[in-house]
Amino acid sequence: MRYWIGLGANLGDRPAAIDAAVARLGRLGTVEAVSHRFETAPREVLDQPVFLNAAARLETTLQPRQLLAEVKEIERDLGRDPGGMRFGPRAIDCDLLLWEGGEWHDDQLDIPHPRLAERRFALLPLLDLDPALALPDGRRLTDLEAAIDPRDQPAERLA
Repeated sequence: MRYWIGLGANLGDRPAAIDAAVARLGRLGTVEAVSHRFETAPREVLDQPVFLNAAARLETTLQPRQLLAEVKEIERDLGRDPGGMRFGPRAIDCDLLLWEGGEWHDDQLDIPHPRLAERRFALLPLLDLDPALALPDGRRLTDLEAAIDPRDQPAERLA
């Protein structure tokens, strides 16, 4: 199965955290591609450092719930406090955004990510990887991103 995973960090050495998360994802399958990095303003909780965001495309034999357990372990190992403030600062965040299986919904996981369509910080790295991506309902990510005012969700693609 192929998954698109969002990565973000705003504490400590942000590039190193994303690199470490990508390396750990590589132990779960094949990391086919990693997006450029984007520096993005925080949302929901505004009084915190800016985020560094990226996305990775992973090919793996793991089913969604198995992969969720693995990425939560990666987060813990890289310093994320599982009891931390919702939408608050974090050493690393790994979100299962999309998968080629379409939709997945249970009591622990929803794919596509339920807030993907409103989050420019997640859409930009995905589009950097795969400009033709669409949600299972057919909405193209390019259209979703174009509908978000960049002044409301500033993001800068880094070299």
